[in-house]
Amino acid sequence: MSPAHYATGLMWFRRDLRLHDNAALHHALSQCDRLHAVFVYDTDILDDLPRQDRRVEFIVHSVAELDAELRRRAGDAQAGLITCHGPAASEIPQLAQSLGVQVVWASHDDEPSALSRDSRVLGALADLGIAFHTVKDHVVFERSEVLTRAGTPYTVFTPYKKAWLQRLADEPQALHHYPSEQDDYGRLLPRPPRWQTARSLADLGFEPTNLSELPLPAGESGGAQLFSEFLQHRMADYHATRDFPAVKGPSYLGVHLRFGTVSVRSLAREAYGRHQKGQEGASVWLSELAWRDFFHQILAHFPHVVGHAFNPAYDAIRWAHGKHADATFEAWCEGRTGYPLVDAAMRQINSTGYMHNRLRMVAACFLVKDLGIDWRRGEAYFARLLNDYDLAANNGNWQWAASSGCDAQPWFRIFNPVRQSVKFDPQGKFIRRYVPEVAGLDDKMIHTPWLASPIERESAGLSGSDYPGPIVDHDEARERTLERYGVLRRQREEG
Repeated sequence: MSPAHYATGLMWFRRDLRLHDNAALHHALSQCDRLHAVFVYDTDILDDLPRQDRRVEFIVHSVAELDAELRRRAGDAQAGLITCHGPAASEIPQLAQSLGVQVVWASHDDEPSALSRDSRVLGALADLGIAFHTVKDHVVFERSEVLTRAGTPYTVFTPYKKAWLQRLADEPQALHHYPSEQDDYGRLLPRPPRWQTARSLADLGFEPTNLSELPLPAGESGGAQLFSEFLQHRMADYHATRDFPAVKGPSYLGVHLRFGTVSVRSLAREAYGRHQKGQEGASVWLSELAWRDFFHQILAHFPHVVGHAFNPAYDAIRWAHGKHADATFEAWCEGRTGYPLVDAAMRQINSTGYMHNRLRMVAACFLVKDLGIDWRRGEAYFARLLNDYDLAANNGNWQWAASSGCDAQPWFRIFNPVRQSVKFDPQGKFIRRYVPEVAGLDDKMIHTPWLASPIERESAGLSGSDYPGPIVDHDEARERTLERYGVLRRQREEG
């Protein structure tokens, strides 16, 4: 069956803020004689954010670049991006009706709130006689594309990854590149005068952050720059460097994947080619993209993970609560636990919106299994601060740390924060960057400053410092955690 053809359409950019290899945009330009383009600053999302939010600033810069590139390719200074500011569920139908389009194109978004929004948009557009088409763009394989032989979703990563790689081998077209250079941007219509294009942070009610001071270039050009640097200089060694926060090893593409300023197909295609040639670093990094798909398909099939444990039995755990729990949670948030690596990790996210992947595990495990705090409180804190916050991955990783998720670490496996510190920041370089109070200690003592002698403390400038001692004894906390999780064993025995 040949694809439908429309006189006029509307391309709704969402978490795909790029022109290169954009599936929805390619279909829209291919099937519409004329096309408008829009981005909605959705107040249903923005209204709940703090007035200083790096993600909003990143989006503003990325949307401005997208608008300029659309106008450049169209050869028309007026053929840019329409921007709306309001609830997307009502803004899109109103705009589509006003523009007289026959179809709206967009990329899939499987977050529960997004699915609810899209259902409302679909209904409103249908009432107007306007079609609504969405296509896969945000992941390599989505929803039910990778299933077990029994036709059920995978809940363990290793067999999922094996099937994911096999599907890549069987269907190389999955990494197909949508040739944006061949698309006819002359089909873009001039923006009607009544519709606004560029919007500033102030227009949206937000204030500037420190984004410009961070090594995080925005927009499609920023994503291309970071990936080029990673591909040329670090991907081959990724397996050896990825766990050390003081080493420049990661790709730093998380926020670009989150907002689609890079194509995940393009990233996977480059990594897969090197994986096939036996490059270990590329293989390990490709696994990270597979993990990303894995968590997205978990969210699609098991939406109860939002707010509840993937394994319902873990909802029976009694977490620490009350004033003491609130105080320890606040100390964790502020980087005042007395464990330097944990504190360095929390200060990194607080000051930059980024946290190294190894440290995300360390900080999460410390909150849940040393402090006994409900994982959902940590999940919400990361959701508020992470530049690359993605519901599926954030939820999946927090449930992994809490042992309540799919393919999670066993509940009796409890990270020792000191051993993690010694192993992954052996010289204390990362700690010294974010916890300057202990910077004067030697490489051995910096991991356990509470064990420093009075002379060592004096020599390191720690005397009189307000850097705290450990807020919890790890060995004692471990015993409490084993007891807390013991409810699961008792349930099995009683059942």
